[in-house]
Amino acid sequence: LKNFLIYKKEMTETTTYHTSSTIHKQILCPLCSSKETSLFHISTEKKAGREFHHCINCDLMFVPNQFHLDNIAQKNRYLEHNNDPYDQDYRDFILRLLDHLKPYLNPKALGLDYGAGPGPALATMMREDGYDIQLYDPFFYPDKSVLYKKYDFITCTETMEHMSEPICDLITLDQILKPSGWIGIMTGMLESWDDFHNWYYYRDPTHIRFYSKTTMRWIGERFSWQIVYPRQNVVLFQKRA
Repeated sequence: LKNFLIYKKEMTETTTYHTSSTIHKQILCPLCSSKETSLFHISTEKKAGREFHHCINCDLMFVPNQFHLDNIAQKNRYLEHNNDPYDQDYRDFILRLLDHLKPYLNPKALGLDYGAGPGPALATMMREDGYDIQLYDPFFYPDKSVLYKKYDFITCTETMEHMSEPICDLITLDQILKPSGWIGIMTGMLESWDDFHNWYYYRDPTHIRFYSKTTMRWIGERFSWQIVYPRQNVVLFQKRA
């Protein structure tokens, strides 16, 4: 809890500095709290004009808080997604993660789907395979009692890009993951930020944090997690025993 409050405080802070007659405001990275961030891209699309900043330290690309949607607009946007647990195309999409995560799991493993969304397809599929899995989502499954249990595995499918304070979420995941447990993440990632300007993924107004393999390595080092990249846009972390 102490670490969480420290990061919570740091991420609300900015540093103002002056160069000649221009006043600039440095925005702290919401993942590593570094001051080494800079404006990378400005989107001028209709109804989606936003700034995108890049962190030199952890390689995170992020949208500053003033460009985030409010909670009502976020929830309405999520409800537009096709999250039907029985839609075969969506199930095939979820399998991009599950096919690589399940070989590491005990058949009786207890899991948490963190950021389950309105249609918990992943949990439905895991339960069909005999796994016991709980749900958490701040909008659709907000019961925080599940965050006081310990889990053998945690999944985050298309969730990391929505986290306004990702370091706080990751601290929570580390605290509730059992030793030797696994975290399965699926989120859009680019091989190079040079391709960012033409990337469809940043155009979703609820996507506010963007990760690279370098960012994922920073996360693994920060929490002493072993990292596996089984396929594009999928990352597996294992906690130390």
